[in-house]
Amino acid sequence: MKSRENLVRLKQFQVNEKRRQLLQLDMMIAEFERMAVELELQITAEEKKAGITDINHFAYPTFAKAARLRRDNLRNSQSDLAQQRSIAESLLGEAEAELSKAEMLESRDTKIREAETGTRSAMIG
Repeated sequence: MKSRENLVRLKQFQVNEKRRQLLQLDMMIAEFERMAVELELQITAEEKKAGITDINHFAYPTFAKAARLRRDNLRNSQSDLAQQRSIAESLLGEAEAELSKAEMLESRDTKIREAETGTRSAMIG
């Protein structure tokens, strides 16, 4: 019966780990978003300062080009993280279902033990 308790603890640990991974992905996505917005503001400021917004213009600011590239890379990374997040969400759902099953088995075992103990007590008494 002790093994069921260990199984429940293991499943709880796995659920907590999946939740931590989801939280970490959310934080990374939010950080990439913040950085991309910051780069967007820098690009706009640089274009305004140069008076050129056409990225194909020969005098388009080099800093703005580099910032655009970094921003686009961040957006791609954000997209990749969003895919990882959706996978992590489904894995969390599976882990929660396994935990629920293990908890039900543990509960059933506890009730059986209590019934057996009650029957023995009635026979002795």
